[in-house]
Amino acid sequence: MRNFELVSFPNDATLADRVAIEWLKEIESASRNGRQPCVALSGGRIAQKFFASVAENARARAVSLEQAHFFWADERCVAPTDAESNYLIARRLLFGPLKIPDSRTHRIRGEDSPEATAQSAEAEIRRIAPRDAGGQPVLDLVFLGMGEDGHVASLFPGEPETAMAGNAVYRAVKNAPKPPPNRVTLGYPAIVAAREVWVLASGAGKEAALRQSLSPTGGTPLARVLKLRDWTRIFTDIAVQ
Repeated sequence: MRNFELVSFPNDATLADRVAIEWLKEIESASRNGRQPCVALSGGRIAQKFFASVAENARARAVSLEQAHFFWADERCVAPTDAESNYLIARRLLFGPLKIPDSRTHRIRGEDSPEATAQSAEAEIRRIAPRDAGGQPVLDLVFLGMGEDGHVASLFPGEPETAMAGNAVYRAVKNAPKPPPNRVTLGYPAIVAAREVWVLASGAGKEAALRQSLSPTGGTPLARVLKLRDWTRIFTDIAVQ
């Protein structure tokens, strides 16, 4: 029995819209129960469409996201005003339009050194999110994209096992195989500890990586996440069935 759900859509716009609506329902449920959900966001092309769809649907449904805490699956080591910044994209398409307070958007300081950035990001997430028995923060939901090589967050193929098995919540990534080279990413243990992980896999040229990731013998970073978790949801416009 496979431990993931694969949900297919005809195109990226429909994917972004449907996932946005489903996530807003989760937010509404959390609000009714007095919870303040902790969420980790990712960047990428599909994330931009997703953020815009969340903002549009939240306004239409009168759903407030002001009680949620927003963290990051990864961030590029650039200034928050740089076009490569995941934070800048989210601020422009999601936080700004919905007037989410800065106190709820826990920006990773990409302008600092990768090591210092990872340490400060870990301290911040530990300050707010509950922890599991192993000391990892337990996020309510981690959003991940997937690259053409099957990478998620800034966890790329070819890492040594010692790096993949480390317990750091956030860790520095140097000499990444795609620009910019310096990044900060959640480690595998923090992603595995999340209550839910939703993968938004979208775009031409990714079919082979997604097929490999879904295979029991797959060796991509996404495959590793799927193997380590009990359950993961994958939303895709890539034809793999």
